[in-house]
Amino acid sequence: MTIQIVKPNEIEKRSMEIITSELGGRTWPEPQFSIVKRCIHTSADFDYADNLVFSEGAEMIGVKALRAGAHIVTDTKMAAAGINKTALSAYGGEVHCFISDPDVAAEAKERGCTRATICMERGAELAKDHQVIFAVGNAPTALVRLHEMIKEDGLKPALIIGAPVGFVNVVESKEMIMELDDVPYIVPKGRKGGSNIAATICNAMLSYKG
Repeated sequence: MTIQIVKPNEIEKRSMEIITSELGGRTWPEPQFSIVKRCIHTSADFDYADNLVFSEGAEMIGVKALRAGAHIVTDTKMAAAGINKTALSAYGGEVHCFISDPDVAAEAKERGCTRATICMERGAELAKDHQVIFAVGNAPTALVRLHEMIKEDGLKPALIIGAPVGFVNVVESKEMIMELDDVPYIVPKGRKGGSNIAATICNAMLSYKG
């Protein structure tokens, strides 16, 4: 076993070279390719080459929204922590996660719903004054509530990143988002996803130079 000697500032570059090589010549139009590679890099899981679904033009819609100062609403502190806030704030955007707010917990308990549901409602209020990208990395109930507000209340997200992970209602909630005709989305279909993937997709769009 031989350990490669790679300088710290070259590790990510070398990783991307390995990923590109192991994709065996498969490519996507940018910035889809960057998003795919970054999801693989984050997870070491090449399934993302096949399970990432982009609605028509979603990746560039997301890039343009971020550059226009869109805010990002997440359903987990982990996703919020993973987003490059320096890059986002340079465009005038902010990251919001309401999951730990005491009033969110109290309202969720009173209504008998998840805190993630309330978080999406808080994000919908924010969307009255800002473009909002919803980056969901954990809770299927967040996607279900977004779907309801889009259909019933006219909510218009700039983009939905629908990446909850797990087994209960995960696949079904993603399919609900992918059935929407007029809302851009990026979704890793199936059971895989996670807060790290949601944050990674945001960062891939933020770092796109095209």
